[in-house]
Amino acid sequence: HLLHLPAGNLVTSDVATEAVAEVVRSKRANGYPPSVGYEQSRAAVAQVHSDPAKGIHLTANDVVLTSGCSHALQLCIGALADPGTNVLVPKPGFALYRTLLENAGVEIREYPLIANQNWAVDLEALDDLIDHRSAAIVLNNPSNPCGAVFSAEHIGDILRLCEQRRLPIIADEIYEGLVFGGTPWCSLAEINVSIGVPMVCVGGLAKSYLVPGWRLGWILIHDVQEALAEVREGLYRLSTLTMGPNSLVQVALPTILRRIPPDWHKGLIRVLQRHADVSFHALSQCPGLRPYKAKGAMYIMTEIRTNHFRDIPDDLAFAQMLFNEEGVIVLPGRCFSAPNFFRVTYCAPEPELEDAYGRIMAFCRRHLHS
Repeated sequence: HLLHLPAGNLVTSDVATEAVAEVVRSKRANGYPPSVGYEQSRAAVAQVHSDPAKGIHLTANDVVLTSGCSHALQLCIGALADPGTNVLVPKPGFALYRTLLENAGVEIREYPLIANQNWAVDLEALDDLIDHRSAAIVLNNPSNPCGAVFSAEHIGDILRLCEQRRLPIIADEIYEGLVFGGTPWCSLAEINVSIGVPMVCVGGLAKSYLVPGWRLGWILIHDVQEALAEVREGLYRLSTLTMGPNSLVQVALPTILRRIPPDWHKGLIRVLQRHADVSFHALSQCPGLRPYKAKGAMYIMTEIRTNHFRDIPDDLAFAQMLFNEEGVIVLPGRCFSAPNFFRVTYCAPEPELEDAYGRIMAFCRRHLHS
C-alpha cells in the first residue's frame, strides 16, 4: 500500500477539541470577528509569549491574529517589503517563502545553511547578500525542512549582524518548543532583548498543537524602539483584506493556550524525538544516503549520493522512482532549494515508518552500482 511520508497523523489534545466544540455549541462566535482578531484572544497570545523576567513584554495591541501562519507571513511581507526590494530567505527553506515573495514582486535572495554544521546560517554569505534594497530577512527556527534548532549563541550572532546591517527580521517560529536532542528551545525575541533588532514573529496552532486545518496563526510585533510604527499600521490595514480569522477557534484560543497540560506537550516531544531517532538510524543504514540528524520540528533531510547509484541522476528521479517501485512518497529537495536531498515527515506511526524505511532500503540496494 501507499506510504505518504510528507504527511503525518498525530492528533491534538482533547482539551483543544472540547474547547472548540463548546464554542460551537454556545453559538456565541457565529458572527464576523474583528480583522485583527478578538481582543481577549490576542491578549491570551500576548500573555503566553511574554516573559517579564527576560524583558519580553507584549500586550493585545502587539498581536495580529491571522488565518494560519502562512497568512501571517503574507501580511508581514506585504507590510515590510515593496515591489523591487529584496528579502533574504534560508536555503534550504520552506517553499511558501518563494511563492509569497514572487507574488509580491519582491526579489528572493537565498542565504545558505551549512548542512554539516547543524544547518547553521553561513554568516559571511548572508552578509554579502544584504544591500540597501534589503527589506527583511526570514529566520526559521526550528527549521522546515531541515529539523535544525539554532543555539542561543548562533541566534545572537545572526541578530548582531542584522543590527549592524539595519535589517528587520521576520521570525518564523511556527515550530516553537518542538525541540529535542540536547539543544534547548530559545526564541529569537529572548536573545533580541539586549540587541533590539525590529522584529515581527509569526506562529500559530498548526504544529505545536497539531491542528493545521484550524487555520489560526498570529503575528507578534517586537518593537521596543518603536521603529516599526508604519509596519504595525500596515499590518492592521492589510488584515482588513479578509474578515478576520476563524471565529470559533479564536474564542477557544485562551482555553487552548492556558489549559492544555504541560504533560501533553512533553508527550508530543517524546514521540517526535523517538520518531526522529528511528528515522535517522534507518536512513543511515541505506546505501547511498546520508541523513542529517533532526533536533526539532518534525522533519529529517537526507542527502542522495547520486554517484553511488547507476540510474538515479537527481532527487526528482529518486522520488519518482521510489514512488513507482515501492509506493513511498517523499518530497524531493528541489522543493526547498536543496537539490539531491529529500525530506521525510516522521509523524506517521512507528510501524509505518519502519515499513517505509525498509522499502527505501530495498530500493537503494536495487539501484546501487554493481
